[in-house]
This record gives sequence, structure tokens and C-alpha cells, in this order.
Amino acid sequence: MEDPQQLNAIIQRCLKGDRESQKVLYEHFYGYAMSICLRYTRSREEAREILNDGFMKVFTRLNQHEDQSSFKAWLRRIMINTAIDQYRKSGKHEHHQDLEAAAAQVVSVHGDALDTLSYGELVMMVQQLTPAYRTVFNLYVIDGYMHEEIAAQMGISVGTSKSNLFKAREQLRTLLKRINVKKYA
Repeated sequence: MEDPQQLNAIIQRCLKGDRESQKVLYEHFYGYAMSICLRYTRSREEAREILNDGFMKVFTRLNQHEDQSSFKAWLRRIMINTAIDQYRKSGKHEHHQDLEAAAAQVVSVHGDALDTLSYGELVMMVQQLTPAYRTVFNLYVIDGYMHEEIAAQMGISVGTSKSNLFKAREQLRTLLKRINVKKYA
């Protein structure tokens, strides 16, 4: 469904409540949306829950999608926001201490270590992080958000965002060493 006119026609039918078109849209974007949700969760079940909540938002807010903007980008934003909402609701703010001093000492990760991992390997490792570390890592490293944006979305300070990113990278280094992948560590 790379044809924008075809996608727009399906969206228009979805807006009219056509269940078959909703099913087509869901099935077409399922893999893409699930890959986003998996990055923010520890399990497929959690990801599926976020995915379903996200698609409910997509279908209830479809009238807010503007024809000029990319539907895929709009869907991505909804899935990320749904994952962040789930994080907030779950109360899994483990290990997100506000350590301004530690955040000031953030050291960049050796790019080679994470750059050489496959996407699947990285996702599996990121899923092992605590929810707070995982969310900040995904938003900053994978989705390209700035610490100020992350702090605002998650309801934490900029220092906490930086600290969580630093700690996430440290845990990833430890995981790399633990699985004894010498070429990465």
C-alpha cells in the first residue's frame, strides 16, 4: 500500500466506519507498529497491548490526521506516545533517580559497540533494560528526541533523562560483555 491514493481511500473508508478498511489498515501497518512497540516493552504481550491501544487511538483520532502529512509518521508518533502513556500508568519508574551530578558526567558510548549490532540484537538487549532506561534510550538514541523533549513527555527532569541514558548505555555495555561478544565490547 505504498500508493498514497490507495492509502487515502482506505483512510476515508475508515473514517466512515468501514470495518473491512480498518482491518486492512491494521494488517498492513501491524508489523511496522509492532516493531515500534517492541522497543518500548519487555515482552511481546506488553507490546501487543500497547499496539492495540495505539490502534484504538489511531481509529478514534483518524479525523485528526492531515492528508499532507505522512500517515506512517503519524502512526509512529501515536505508538510512541501510547508506549510512554503505558510507562507512566504502570508506575514503573524504577531507577529514574534525579541525579543532576551524574548526568553532568555523561560519557558518550563507543559508537562501534552499538553500531555493529543488528536491529534484532539491539532490540533484545534493550528489552532487558528497566522501563525507565529503555524508554529514554529508545527516545534519544533510536527516535532522535532531545533530552528536553524526553523530560517533558515522561514528566522527569532533563538531568534524569541524561542520567537514565547514561545508565542504559552502561547496562548495555555490561550485557555485551556478559554475552561475551568480544568484537562488540
